[in-house]
Amino acid sequence: MNKFLKSMLALGVSGALGLTAANAATYRIIDKGDVDNLKFTYAQQFNNAGEMAVSGTSYYNFPVQYDYLDEDDFQAIELAAERLHESVFGINDLEDYDAMVAGDPTANDLYWVVKYLQDQGTSPTYQKVGNASAMVNLSGQTESVTIFDKPFEETGDLTLSTTDYINGITHVGWIFGNASAPYLPKSFVNSTETEIIYFHRDFTTRGYFSPDGGTTIIDVLPPTEQTDNPDRHYGGESALLGMSDSSNYAVGYASVGLDEDKVEFIEKTDEGGCNDPVVLADLPLEVCIQGQLDGMYDLDAALWTIGDNNEISVESLGILVEPHADDPRTYSSVAQAVNDNGVAVGYSHGWVNEQETNPEWNEPRSLYGVIFKDGKVISFTEDHEEYFESRTYDINNDGIAVGHATTYVNGAARTKAFWVDTNEENPKMVLPESYFKGAAHTARSVNNYGFFVGEGEVETHNDSPQNPRRTEGYIYDINNELVHNLNDLTACGSPYTITEARDINDNNVIAATAVVKADRRDAKGEVMLDENGNVLREDVLRAVILEPIDGEIEECIEEEDFVERQGAGFGFYALLSLFGLGILRRKLRSH
Repeated sequence: MNKFLKSMLALGVSGALGLTAANAATYRIIDKGDVDNLKFTYAQQFNNAGEMAVSGTSYYNFPVQYDYLDEDDFQAIELAAERLHESVFGINDLEDYDAMVAGDPTANDLYWVVKYLQDQGTSPTYQKVGNASAMVNLSGQTESVTIFDKPFEETGDLTLSTTDYINGITHVGWIFGNASAPYLPKSFVNSTETEIIYFHRDFTTRGYFSPDGGTTIIDVLPPTEQTDNPDRHYGGESALLGMSDSSNYAVGYASVGLDEDKVEFIEKTDEGGCNDPVVLADLPLEVCIQGQLDGMYDLDAALWTIGDNNEISVESLGILVEPHADDPRTYSSVAQAVNDNGVAVGYSHGWVNEQETNPEWNEPRSLYGVIFKDGKVISFTEDHEEYFESRTYDINNDGIAVGHATTYVNGAARTKAFWVDTNEENPKMVLPESYFKGAAHTARSVNNYGFFVGEGEVETHNDSPQNPRRTEGYIYDINNELVHNLNDLTACGSPYTITEARDINDNNVIAATAVVKADRRDAKGEVMLDENGNVLREDVLRAVILEPIDGEIEECIEEEDFVERQGAGFGFYALLSLFGLGILRRKLRSH
């Protein structure tokens, strides 16, 4: 479609959204995230065919493997419940110790068991609790997709120890993302002839795609796992973070090199190295290696080309700068999105001094939004003193990309949404206004008609980790330079409040996450009642879509403090932030 026709269509859609007229269309909210086994769901992508990728967290009825707990563990659980129950809303002291030991706890006691396992997260001798689930909504029903998880041999239960990200769904229905391997139990007899169960996984995160909505999972090995030396294969890391509309291109990141200091420690046969016989007498080699994987890899942005028979070829997209030969740090770049022309965007390590051409071994650095085009890594964050960090999240087929840059506003670090035309010889960020001057906001997705969506702060108080500012989703029209809060385009009295907008398709249907009241459920997923038999209610996060409909924008009376914060607290908003941040999907160090 030529740009003139696109502009005419954009103008028509802009009017229909009420961005230029008071008598216009509103949006209808459709809940896509009400699922039985998860408390919170989050929007990812919604394609032109009406199919949606959904993420979730907080499992109900988690499959605890009680045979791997001993008397000391059960007593520790009992003590924790006694000490902490008064500080946990809606949870009581331990109700039935014997039933818990027998593997049949009450819902209240299951909460304490799962919390205990979560608190042992860094110990390799405990069952692991996964924190992200991948789902798809293909025909009106949202269902979980098993990526790399496996069942326990003893019970047949999936471990639910994996972290499964579904990062999107293409217009032809391919899903993609990255996920970890499951933690599986491994028996080991130590030097004192004591049997110990260790939980081990084969890799931390690996990219995948599925051409059939999740039925077939095809994993994407990183270059570090395809070398001729299998003794240096430690799992590697890869992730598919974006795919083109045609599904021919995929981008993300992959491990291309190893931290040689860590490799040396792993291969060391004395002084406490992983291959030291003294160490191996009391610890499996795989578990020792597992403890070294954080920061193990150099990660480069990667472009995968997928052939007709799902054949995959990979190209490393490189990083923005060339480090000093003596610089011991790992360097990384990440590609977040790619269009049908093979132009990708993302971010990369770069120098704080953007004019630096002869870096020192410890040259100050940060992460900056970049364009990967014609074999080059192109930066467009001009003044690193003013904008000291940036990210690019999406690009459309016309080459318009969106993201955010971080700057100081009245002494506080705030993200500011931008769009940039990657076709220009010297691309420059354009930073539109948010809800108010000091509001942080970010842009997540742009469609092929010049509309992008994201979220921005709507509160003005001095925020803190304990009292963050609320955010609400917005839509921005590049063609007419107009922004609109999505909650103003929905019906007055709607039970949903849109907190972030994650994706927008070419029909201007928006994938978003909303706060809504729902029946409070216990750890087993059963509805909870108060002492009078009334159903308890609580705020949850739900994946929704916003669908344009004919109608008039309503003049709503503002209600103060639309979200009940009691019983939710910072942990509730932290969950939203966790899934809203692109940085969550990889481990990059910016020092």
